[in-house]
Amino acid sequence: TTMLRVNCFFHANEGCFDEALQAAMALTAKSQLHQGCKAYDVFESATRPDVFMFCETWLDEESLALHEQTPEFAEYAGILSKCGTLKIEKFEF
Repeated sequence: TTMLRVNCFFHANEGCFDEALQAAMALTAKSQLHQGCKAYDVFESATRPDVFMFCETWLDEESLALHEQTPEFAEYAGILSKCGTLKIEKFEF
């Protein structure tokens, strides 16, 4: 079975890091409960004080799509997009 890994790098706008990290941690807690979620965590950069990364593993593309349609994803992704920029990498393995 092919699973999906999503690495999502977040770069905060000046003064927005704490708000963004709170949203990221809340999204992580909810996402870990979503169907098809194998792993979901958020990591702060050791070298850049304005960067963190989501590391996600999903059972399949359908599980990821359902996750992206949840109310909490819309809420917290909205906060993140207001607070900085996201760069997403997606891999099958």
